[in-house]
Amino acid sequence: MDYTAGLDVALNRLHEEGRYRTFIDIERRKGAFPNAVWRRPDGTEKDITVWCGNDYLGMGQHPVVLAAMHEAIDATGAGSGGTRNISGTTVYHKALEAELADLHGKEAALVFTSAYIANDATLSTLPKLFPGLIIYSDELNHASMIEGIRRNGGAKRIFRHNDVSHLRALLEADDPKAPKLIAFESIYSMDGDFGPIAEILDLADEFNALTYIDEVHAVGMYGPRGAGVAERDGLMGRIDIINGTLAKAYGVMGGYIASSAKMCDAIRSYAPGFIFTTSLPPAIAAGAAASVRHLKTDQARRDQQQLQARILKMRLKGLGLPIIDHGSHIVPVIVGDPVHTKMISDMLLERFGIYVQPINFPTVPRGTERLRFTPSPVHGPKEIDALVQSMDELWAQCALNRAELSA
Repeated sequence: MDYTAGLDVALNRLHEEGRYRTFIDIERRKGAFPNAVWRRPDGTEKDITVWCGNDYLGMGQHPVVLAAMHEAIDATGAGSGGTRNISGTTVYHKALEAELADLHGKEAALVFTSAYIANDATLSTLPKLFPGLIIYSDELNHASMIEGIRRNGGAKRIFRHNDVSHLRALLEADDPKAPKLIAFESIYSMDGDFGPIAEILDLADEFNALTYIDEVHAVGMYGPRGAGVAERDGLMGRIDIINGTLAKAYGVMGGYIASSAKMCDAIRSYAPGFIFTTSLPPAIAAGAAASVRHLKTDQARRDQQQLQARILKMRLKGLGLPIIDHGSHIVPVIVGDPVHTKMISDMLLERFGIYVQPINFPTVPRGTERLRFTPSPVHGPKEIDALVQSMDELWAQCALNRAELSA
């Protein structure tokens, strides 16, 4: 077996399909978000504006967050020293979990090193707690949810995206006595559409099913205290397990679940992804707690972000560009071809200093390749003007479709 040749074949396939992903070296500058510096391969530098980051609210630069991290690192040092069971639990971790439990109105929360791990570890563990559990999963759920459900060895049912009628049919077809859990998201990040939370919760009540919602693209962003879409819609108390991230709107790192005290205790005690993973550094936990605490009261920041997203969508629609608009803060522009998507991404960066990564298969279906813009409260008129003008020029240059997609 020529292993090197095998790697060449695999990598060349990505190049031929236009799906090979390239990292660029950027350096964020404190206080300058969303601006950064691109270090080119030839050693030269170019000022750029980041338009594809998940730090939706710029909290990774917020003085309150930075101060909390500096204080913690000065007090405790760099690392946590181990897993949560072996020396890796600190007052900072406990304080963060208390903030998250309060945020979601739950008895407890459990922090993981990422929301991916939180999803994977929790969903793969639940059948150990409820033998015979059947998990009903939206077909467009995050890869981490899919992986956790796949690995758990239990029964699973996949329902068509946001199709409550299909979900009902699947529930009706199974043993009414079997334990059940419905796993879905509040915002699906590639199209920016919302899950039918109320309808799913009604079905869960009817069929005595647990509910598991992924709010990673919504926490910090929606609701009067930033607890997510379920809080905004007054539904949070009806959900059994809430998954969230600390690495998007909260601007730091980590993931979590919020639930009953017994549920968190059981996951803590049975999930290998929690038991055998070194915990977050105390400084990260401190910064995340400060960010969560701050955004419970900073509605102005959320409002400004939503305003910038509406303005950008309106401007792009005015050019006839094919955007998807479901009313969320995510702005996808469909290109429909991986080579063209990468080409436009490269030209935006090199010619205009605009950084947005192409989104290709398997993240999205073939033929729906796109650029996904994530405006923040500080992507102001100057940055929006530059982006819109650049997109207009490149769309004309590449002779791409200007027919608007329906929401």
